[in-house]
Amino acid sequence: MNPCYIAAARRTAVVPAGGAFSLCEVYDLGATVIKALLSELALEAEQVDLVIAGNALYGGGNPARMAALAAGLPVSCPAMTLDTQCAGGLDALHMGRALIGSGQARVVIAGGLESCSLAPRRQHRPRSPAQAPQFYTRPAFSPDAADDPDPAVAAHAVAKAYALSRADQARFACDSHRKARAAQARLRAEIVSFNGVSDDAFTRVLSEMLCARAPLLAGEDEFAISSACTAVSADAAAFVVLMSEAALARVSSDASPVRIAGTAQAAVRNAAMPLAPVTASRAVLEQAGLAITDMAVAEVMEAYAAQAMACIRDTGLPPAQLNRGGGALARGHPIGASGAVNAVRLFHELQTEAPASYGLATIAAAGGLGSALIGQRQ
Repeated sequence: MNPCYIAAARRTAVVPAGGAFSLCEVYDLGATVIKALLSELALEAEQVDLVIAGNALYGGGNPARMAALAAGLPVSCPAMTLDTQCAGGLDALHMGRALIGSGQARVVIAGGLESCSLAPRRQHRPRSPAQAPQFYTRPAFSPDAADDPDPAVAAHAVAKAYALSRADQARFACDSHRKARAAQARLRAEIVSFNGVSDDAFTRVLSEMLCARAPLLAGEDEFAISSACTAVSADAAAFVVLMSEAALARVSSDASPVRIAGTAQAAVRNAAMPLAPVTASRAVLEQAGLAITDMAVAEVMEAYAAQAMACIRDTGLPPAQLNRGGGALARGHPIGASGAVNAVRLFHELQTEAPASYGLATIAAAGGLGSALIGQRQ
């Protein structure tokens, strides 16, 4: 396989649904980031072979194509949207890497975009004249109803299995916000200002006392999942520029490129979805011939504190390497974009490490899916 590099990586701020991006079209979020990437690399729009974007909630159409056209890419540039729910933004990089690795493309813009604020209302079509349409908030992710728990219920099962108390979860969530607050100034280097927002809007001072008073989403025992330990629905876009070796040689950037050393997707039972990143991480480490101890940095999705804590425990990631700019608990969860946000974060964290350093990004998705990527700073 030909080598594939991340030449640049940017994102919008992550803003909770109903916030400053609530009236902004999802493709405008994506177009803003794509234009910033083209400008950063002095890349001509005609050089882009393809745009790939993860998205879970748009409700049809092809928002990747909308974003590409809104960014000024030529009508001759194809674009595709993929839906693997939370993993879509990272899976877009997997697909882009495969196209570059096989020689079918030289420059691919890959990432994700999501507007939870403007997600269409969904309903099941009546099956008889006597029935009324039935609105629903999420589709089924398994044909077996017994294997299709609500994600919060699945996270609660993990919390019980790993003995992760509400206090444990609260400490983890508070630490995520603390790291995000401490990193706020340097995070601006990766954020493209949009609609006047240049900082992740949800990050705040969070205390264990506040967590203790938060409403419960699943369970009523000492391992219950609370809203304070759950990533809020959010709006954002995040993209990277993937390049072949020959294409990379023709651009210049202040940032060091990051070679994609491996990508992996994994699947487990839907009820075990919170732990899918463990399977994906082990697979990508094996593919790259590396150990978890080789990772200088890691970006692990924090959909739920309990879920992230269990994945960290099972993969053996040292806390010092983990989510150094905070995680989704301190930002929010723009579903189809979240994996791409992790990839952008990984790229920028690797910039602070020595050349040849490795980093891991991983995420779980509804349906029992997991996705992981290893990058190496050049």
